[in-house]
Amino acid sequence: MDTDNKQKLWEEYSKNKTFELRERIIIEYAGLVKLVAGRLSMYFGYNVEYEDLVSYGIFGLIDAIDKFDYSKGYKFETYASLRIRGAILDQIRKLDWIPRSIRQKKRKLDKAYQTLEARYGRNISDEDLAKELDISLKELEDWQNQTKITNLISLEEFLDQGSEAKTEQYFANTFEQPERIVEQQELKEILAKTLDALTEKEKKVIVLYYYEDLTLKEISKIMGVSESRVSQLHTKALQKMKVKLGVNMDVLTSY
Repeated sequence: MDTDNKQKLWEEYSKNKTFELRERIIIEYAGLVKLVAGRLSMYFGYNVEYEDLVSYGIFGLIDAIDKFDYSKGYKFETYASLRIRGAILDQIRKLDWIPRSIRQKKRKLDKAYQTLEARYGRNISDEDLAKELDISLKELEDWQNQTKITNLISLEEFLDQGSEAKTEQYFANTFEQPERIVEQQELKEILAKTLDALTEKEKKVIVLYYYEDLTLKEISKIMGVSESRVSQLHTKALQKMKVKLGVNMDVLTSY
């Protein structure tokens, strides 16, 4: 369905909220659920089935349809994406299947990275991390793969996307108010400094994934490496960015 027909569908539904129209909208945006679930699936690997993520996301889509106010002029795809992602992450949190051992490894990785950055003030290599943790490079790679689930915080995600208040606040702040423009400028400066902490390959993955909206498969073709290697670079980049941002993480989570 093209944009004009979608708009007509929403106009009709806003005036007459029938079950039939609601079903049409659900079917129309089912692909958006698959897109969001696909982007999140890279974090979970084989721990959670893709189909399960889709089923969780459908509830978010339905919630978005029921709460969306067409009269305010918001873009539904953006609003729904937040709801869908929030529904998936909320359900994952409820499952709480992340073993304590993985949480411990994540804390050790964070601490080691912070220690090394304070000591050297430069990009930290895998060799540096492995030496600090007193483990082999192979063990470090295993740790990073195991703990990438804990790096769900990213450039496009809220800390609590299921929160009604945060979602509404996001859209309430959509208009270019003077204070909003200042905040955006500060955000750009913070992100620029954060990206400087990444290697060229890590930076390229972040830019292609978040700014160009490419899939891991597409990025792997561009960079000439495997999808698993792209996933590793992505995980390492988020690890560094999270540590580098520190207290400024809240700046990202409000966008």
